[in-house]
Amino acid sequence: MSRAKTGVARHRRKSRLMKAVKGYQGGRRRLLRTALEARNRAAQFAYRDRKKRKIEFRRLWILRINAATRANGMTYSRFINGLAKANVTLNRKQLSELAIADPAAFTKLVETARGALEVAA
Repeated sequence: MSRAKTGVARHRRKSRLMKAVKGYQGGRRRLLRTALEARNRAAQFAYRDRKKRKIEFRRLWILRINAATRANGMTYSRFINGLAKANVTLNRKQLSELAIADPAAFTKLVETARGALEVAA
């Protein structure tokens, strides 16, 4: 009886790794240990940045909304507060898209928020 060897499994694992690092430069593509480290590091960055992307997009939407509300003579925080008091349930992504695509509709929202703040005061 012969003993079990890891030849096939090792080759398959190496092939999978080399396929993952295709496009990297130098030893990061050719050398097993360096490629493994590069792939693991890339995976860490990818994991971290999937979370970070959500934060960055929210920041961008807020920036756009703020610019549009200031163009209509109001601040971002007062605008959001006014929308909450007026029971308008649009998220920041939708508000940002509206500010870009349909400025007239966004101006109406600003007026709605302004009216809700005046009623509350």
